[in-house]
Amino acid sequence: MNIQMVGIDHSVAPVSLREKFSFTTTRVIEAVQAICALDGVTGCVMISTCNRMEVYLSTKEDRTVPVYETLCRLKQLPEADYRDYFVHRSGMDAVRHLFSLAAGMQSRIVGEDQILTQVKQALTLAREAECTDKVMEVLFRMAVTAGKKVKTEVTFEKANSSAISSAIDRMSRAGYGFDGIRCLVIGNGEMGKRTATALREQGADVTVTVRQYRSGVVQIPSGCHRINYGERYDYLPQCDLIVSATASPNLTIRRETLEQLPLTKPQVFLDLAVPRDIEPDIRTLPNVTLYDIDSFASGQPAENTRQIEEAEEILNAGAAEFETWYECRDFVPKIQSVGRAAAKDIVWRMGKAFDEHPLAAETREAIEQSAARASEKVVEKLLFTLRDTAEPAVLRACLDAFASAYPEEDA
Repeated sequence: MNIQMVGIDHSVAPVSLREKFSFTTTRVIEAVQAICALDGVTGCVMISTCNRMEVYLSTKEDRTVPVYETLCRLKQLPEADYRDYFVHRSGMDAVRHLFSLAAGMQSRIVGEDQILTQVKQALTLAREAECTDKVMEVLFRMAVTAGKKVKTEVTFEKANSSAISSAIDRMSRAGYGFDGIRCLVIGNGEMGKRTATALREQGADVTVTVRQYRSGVVQIPSGCHRINYGERYDYLPQCDLIVSATASPNLTIRRETLEQLPLTKPQVFLDLAVPRDIEPDIRTLPNVTLYDIDSFASGQPAENTRQIEEAEEILNAGAAEFETWYECRDFVPKIQSVGRAAAKDIVWRMGKAFDEHPLAAETREAIEQSAARASEKVVEKLLFTLRDTAEPAVLRACLDAFASAYPEEDA
């Protein structure tokens, strides 16, 4: 199976390393196009999230493709420094990993919901870049289908569905109260909105930043206040909790500016972005506590053991279905070839009857064409039925036997 995966994730690398290989939407398109241009690559999809960056690719034949080297070149990073943090998977190992990933089973927060959307978005971006092929299309569609089935049929107990819910849970158990505190959420994208909504549900007074040029059109979560992004430092000293969750490659909170502010009370800063939004050095300032997305890792609750097994059963079945499709994907042209050759043979054999009953040239040609089309459809129907019921190895043997009756030059 000529499918490979190369990536870095939270299980092998901290956020300080993962952020070096984080890609914005525009850079994802550039990256998959660069990888797709490598010799032998026929399709490529990249998943870039807070917890991982993974590249999936299909190739013309089983060969090693310099994906890691290409990523380092795109990021202008030395190859020798990060190789040990990258994971390489191939064949069904890569397939099963993607299916498990789409269902949230590989996430830091087990069973989280956002990854399924991110997998779908990755395929959409690869399409926009014109870098998918039939294998990548079917692989990702079937992985998403299996992930949805897990979401609808398996209920995980005590599973936090997002990074902010995990942070709230951990901080609450540590004695931090959210009711009535003043919060500033920097960022009004998907993660920012999730964060603001979750904090409001905890009773916090939440203010969300919006970019000034968008301030007249962007919707903010219900019950939240808004300020322009450029006013964040002015408002920050009044806050108890500051959360930054943007998709920007630039810092939203810098130490140099923060230490000039009149910070007179303890404040908690929570950085949910990758690459990080908040300069890590602020943790050395007085009254400042800083957490990043790695601070709230959520393991698998013991109560979820049965649910994990149910999910794995669904995912294994889905992966096996893809394996069958992959092994059978070349059967369609073979079936069509046999059908055409059989139809040609049938028309040739009908020629004797035509000779015995002379017909006008146009009539004979029309009958031959109709007979050829009908014969081809009948043969294809029989063979496609066999494809849907027989094991791949049996079908392949049958097709090889049928094809031997009609060598390629006779088709």
